[in-house]
Amino acid sequence: MNAIELKKRLQAFALRIIKLTESLPNTVTGRTLGNQIIRSGTSPGANYRAACLGKSGKDFLNKLKMVEEELDETMYWTELIIQSGLIKGNQLEDLIAENHELLKIIVSSITTMKKKINPEKDKPTN
Repeated sequence: MNAIELKKRLQAFALRIIKLTESLPNTVTGRTLGNQIIRSGTSPGANYRAACLGKSGKDFLNKLKMVEEELDETMYWTELIIQSGLIKGNQLEDLIAENHELLKIIVSSITTMKKKINPEKDKPTN
């Protein structure tokens, strides 16, 4: 997957998070969880775009780590939404699967970038 495709995929994910947030009940819990997930679920796309503008490999890596953290946080809020009974888990299966897949892609990119930045670290010591 190239950077343009990942940008589009993260944006589509953000739009799904927006729709999820809009479907939450107008209760204290619904508003609170909605505010949290809308922040964490829409920021990976923006952070990835910023990463692509990074001035160095380390800058790119640091921004990718932010994307990872936000995607992981989104998983947490999704789990709370389900566990609190606001939305049934089966209604969010596809969104959860996409969240996991995006997280795997970002973690793989982080691993690759770490190897590019510090190739000596991977060499065996004798």
